[in-house]
This record gives sequence, structure tokens and C-alpha cells, in this order.
Amino acid sequence: MKIMSIPKAITKSFDLGDGKQITLETGRFARQAHGSVVVRQDDTMLMCTVVSNYEAKPDAPFFPLTVEYQEKFASAGKIPGGFLKREGRAGDHEILICRLVDRAIRPLFPDGYMNDTQIMIQLISSDGNVKPDALACLAASAAIAVSDIPLTGLCSEARVARINGEYVVNPYADQLEHADLDIIVGATAEDVCMVEGEMQEVSEEDLVNAIQIGHEAIKKMIAAQLELAEQVGATQKREVIPVEVNEDLMSKIESFATEQIAEVAHGKLGKHERKEQFGNIKEAFKAQYSEEELEEWGGLVGEYFEKLEKKVIRRMMLDERTRLDGRSLDQIRPITIETDVLPRAHGSALFTRGETQSLTTATLGSKLDEKLIDTVNFSGTEKFMLHYNFPPYCTGEVKPVRGVSRREVGHGNLGFRSVKRILPEVANNPYTIRVVSDILESNGSSSMATVCAGSLALMDAGIPVKAHVAGIAMGLISDTESDKTAILTDILGDEDHLGDMDFKVTGTRNGIVACQMDMKIDGLKPELMVQALNQAKQAREELLDKMEAAVPAPRAELKSFVPRMESIIIDGEFIGKIIGPGGKHIQELQKTTETVITIEEIEDEKGKVTISSNNGDNMAAAIKVIKEMTAKPEIGGEYEAIVKKVVEFGVFVEFMPGHQGLVHVSEISHTRINNVADVLKEGDEIKVKIIGTDKKSGKFRLSRKVLLPAPETSTEEANTE
Repeated sequence: MKIMSIPKAITKSFDLGDGKQITLETGRFARQAHGSVVVRQDDTMLMCTVVSNYEAKPDAPFFPLTVEYQEKFASAGKIPGGFLKREGRAGDHEILICRLVDRAIRPLFPDGYMNDTQIMIQLISSDGNVKPDALACLAASAAIAVSDIPLTGLCSEARVARINGEYVVNPYADQLEHADLDIIVGATAEDVCMVEGEMQEVSEEDLVNAIQIGHEAIKKMIAAQLELAEQVGATQKREVIPVEVNEDLMSKIESFATEQIAEVAHGKLGKHERKEQFGNIKEAFKAQYSEEELEEWGGLVGEYFEKLEKKVIRRMMLDERTRLDGRSLDQIRPITIETDVLPRAHGSALFTRGETQSLTTATLGSKLDEKLIDTVNFSGTEKFMLHYNFPPYCTGEVKPVRGVSRREVGHGNLGFRSVKRILPEVANNPYTIRVVSDILESNGSSSMATVCAGSLALMDAGIPVKAHVAGIAMGLISDTESDKTAILTDILGDEDHLGDMDFKVTGTRNGIVACQMDMKIDGLKPELMVQALNQAKQAREELLDKMEAAVPAPRAELKSFVPRMESIIIDGEFIGKIIGPGGKHIQELQKTTETVITIEEIEDEKGKVTISSNNGDNMAAAIKVIKEMTAKPEIGGEYEAIVKKVVEFGVFVEFMPGHQGLVHVSEISHTRINNVADVLKEGDEIKVKIIGTDKKSGKFRLSRKVLLPAPETSTEEANTE
């Protein structure tokens, strides 16, 4: 039997700086995929495969690309949780990495390439310190580079963090704990095409510097991909057949519709009315022709009308500096703000900006409500959640609702990153907080409405947030022939669709806290990026003025039905005592006081007991019991005690929960006692004082006598003494 030889791998290594060595390898793994690459840094490895059908997908409305990212638990020597004990549907963090790759690489496929394409990235080895999300796009682009799949240019992504004042490319996980800026930059060798990240109120200049540093690192990654492709010999790419243009039909549509489209575009109409009138123009054009002619043209009429609309509207913005709703380029839409709109929600806000509206709630819960997280590289809990919902009715559509979409996960993550920056420190916030944004109307910038509404809802709930945070979405219209550009503030949905950029920026008065940028053209020049950020800052300050005028500060008092929470720090030795065997004690205490009690171990061998209740008396009762259970007896301390047992030489009493001691017959009364049972019986309540400890046993010595009034002494007795 012939033994097959081990496949020969082709590798390319490069130094990213700071001693970070990255290796690209192909030819050994997944050889039946059209392209396959393994990226390795230290002991972290990602394998990416790409497969693309050789036939175009008929009548595809857009490029049919899917990007999948999966973390294998075996990569870190772990077994998945849950009943099935296997990897399941993608978690939120995996979906977010899919989106990072998709947004950077999708624009690089040639126009007219409509072949079903699937990129699959798997984390197959993880050392826990190298962040895999910063390597995923490198793996995807490299896999395409070594295949015959066409791409107009290679790309990659790099993480840039500012740690102790220094910018670091692809920092390790343990370094990020000290970062005040953490972004991922996506770019080709020439231009930046994607940015996403969070920061601690940094300036526009700091963000631009970080992006430029990331771009320089990406150039090294692209050079390595080109060298690997050259080693493989992947120079022959599939032919992309240019899409034929029916010049005659296009000319007819332009002659018939250009002026009519311009008239509607200048009409300052609402979203649905504008769409209806554009549709009427198209239908009027089609009415001139026979069914046979229309059938011959197929879907070209709709496609060419859309292109003409885009052309006319972009020209209007570039030449006349005005927009579809009549605003100037740097003007935000009218805003209305209402809070406390839902009477039983802990906090609520209705934020409306133009035709975009978010109804957002804030709910306060206990430690039991924390989100459990179990991924390859992290297991723990999260005290803050922000969820974004985009139901079909918000755009006047009928669509099936089949769980949370990737878009909803992505927009929710941007809101989460923005709002969490204004939350109080953990030590000052005992609550688990869930913010939910339901988009009721949408015409662009709904994620930014979520940020504003989330800030308002938290203040309405009475959470002592540090400041308001607001978000604005910036757009770009550019023309290479005339070299004209128009940067748009607070973009509409149509402006997002026909524009070249969607750049979302969120922040407080003190600086930027999160951003997300996607480019539809080759890239964004640094000077335009600076202009967009400065224009966004101006709009953000205007937004903050309106938000602060509506809700200047967090609600001073929580609403009456919101659970109150108090925390007590105890010695660790008492944790087991409070919980009891099998949780008996804590469950009984919660039942009798109608409270929710949680205990967690904290540093210095301490425990943190948190009591939650919307009834003050119940909370006070629970706190009293816990303080009694965790108190330590002190010499000189006075305590209410219950007689547990009567003996000849005294009584045994319980003077604190779990603490008993003997009151000797000589310490019961100032007068002589012949029979203890004549004075005290079981169940009697007496007051005792700790007067010392027994030298041999160390047990506390208790006295009732010292707390009783001393008997009066006659003059004769005193003289005798």
C-alpha cells in the first residue's frame, strides 16, 4: 500500500512590529477549496477557505457573498456548554467578526461578478492572548489571493489601540485592559475602507492618527499576500464578463425621466411620497411600450431608473449643495424628545429625528439577571446589555421575522459600545441594566437614534450616568471627474443608499466614544475624514444641547416600582453561613422577606451581599438579619439573648445568631440564687454583656448582672463592711 506524502506547504512570514511575527500558509489545509490559507501568530491560528461558483447567479439583485466565522472550542482545549455539547449557530461576537470582514472585502469584488461566493473562517488554535478578529480579514483576503477568484485589490484589517499614550498595532488581549482607544481599521494598499471601534472620549485628531497607523500596518499585510500569491503562481483569475449596457434604452429613460426625477428630488418630500412619485415616473415610461418590448428589456428598466435617480440626486447635492428634504449639507433633521412615555418601564424615551424614531427602554435588574458569556476565549458575565430591534413595519414593509438579523446585532453593538461609556463605575452601580431600542420608524441613522434614546432612557430610569452621549451619521457624495465632494450630516436612508460613505460617530461633550465607517468607493482621503469628523462634532454638540435641555440630569429618585438595591461587605468566612446547607438559609430569608439576595466573593477574602426589593421595610428586615448573622461578638458588647437551656450552674443563651454562651449563676443577679429555674426558664429574653473570655477555652464570659441596677446598700451594712 502506497503511503501518501504530507502535502507541501507554501508559507510567507512577516514582522508586524514589536516582535509580532505572522505567517501565511497555503497548500496543506483544505485543498479542495478554491482558496485556502492558514494565518498564524504565536499559537493562534485561523483557517480561511473561499469557494465561488463558476456560473453567475441569475437575476441576483446584489453580489451573493456570505462570510462565516466560527470559533472551535477545541482550539482552546474547551468543550462547548449546553445540552448538545457542540458548536451551534454563530454567537453575537462571531457575527460581529463576520460583519467586519464582509464590510471590508465586499466592495473589492468586480462589478458584474454575480457568482455565489462563500468565505469561511475558523479559529482552529487559540492561545487566548492574540485577538483573532484582527487577523480574520487578512485570512480572507489571502485565501482569495491564492485562488482564481477575481478581486480588484487585496485588503486587510488591523487593530490599533492607544495604551499608556502609545499607539500599538494588534495588541495582545492583556494589553487592551489599559487602552483608551481600540479600533479595527480595514483598508487596501491605497485607501481606508472600514473603521470600527470604541474609545474613552478621544479627540478627532487622535482617531485620525490611529487610523493612519493602522493603514501603514495593513500595507505590510498586503505586501505579504502578494508575495504568497506569487509563490503559489495564482496570477490567472477568472474572466469577469462586463455587463452590457443597452444604450438605446438608457437614452430613452434619460430623455423621458431626467427632468421629472429632478423635480421630485427638489420637492422636499417625505420618504414614502418621494418613493411613490419616482415609481409613478417609471410606470409612466413603461406605459409607452408594449408588453413584448418590456419583456425584451427584462429588469433593465428598473435598474436603469435607479441609476438615473442616483445620478440626478448626486448631481443636485454636488452642484446645488442641497438635499432631498431641503436641508443644507451640515444641517440635522428636526428633533423631538419625550421621556417617561411608558408608565411601568423603569426608564423610557421616545426619540424622533425626522422620519427616524426609536422607542427605548431601560430596565434595572439584579445580579441574577446578568448575561452569561461562554466563548472560546472568555467565560463570565456582563452587567450591561443593549439590544436593537428593526421590525419590518418601521419601513412600511411586510417581511417574515426569523430571529435577530446580523444587521441588528451590528447596530446593537455600536449602541452598546457608545452607551456603556457613560455608565457609572461598577462600584457605584449595583444594577444589571438592559437597554432595548425598538425602531418604530426608519429613514436613516436608526442606530444613532438608539444611542441618543438610550442615554435619555437611562437618565429617566435614575441611573447616575456621567453625561449624555449622542450619535450622528455622516455621508459623502464625490465625483472624480469634477473633483467635487459633499459631506452630509445626519444622512437619510436614500442618502446612505446612493452615497459613498456611512460614517457613524458617537460621543459626549468631551470627545468620541465609538465609531463605525463603511466606504463604497475606493477610500477616503485623510483631509475628507478630518472634515467629516469636525462636521460630526458640530452636529453632536447641537444634539447634546437639545438632549440636555430636555433631560438635564438623571432622575433624582428611582420610580416607586423600581427595585432598590443595597450592598453589604462581609468577611468571607460568613458566606457559607448565610447561604446555608444547599442554600437553605438564603432561600428561607428571601422567602420570608420577599427580597432577592445575591452573594459574590470579592478581593481581600471578602463577600458582597446585595439585597434587592421594591419594598423598603422588606429590605430593612433582610439587611437586619444579614448584619446579625455576620456580626462578630465583641468584649463589652451588649446583646439581646434568648435562654436556650437551664442548668444548676446557670443558663445557656443565644446572644447572636449562631453564637451561644453561658451566663453563670453568679452573673445572673446581684442577689443569691438557690435555684436557677426559679429565676429563668427556656425561651426567656434577657439582655447580656460580654465581660471577657475564658483563659483556657477562649469562650465568651457573659453577664446579666452588670446590666441590672445595683441594690441599695444601707448605712449599717456599709459601716459593717
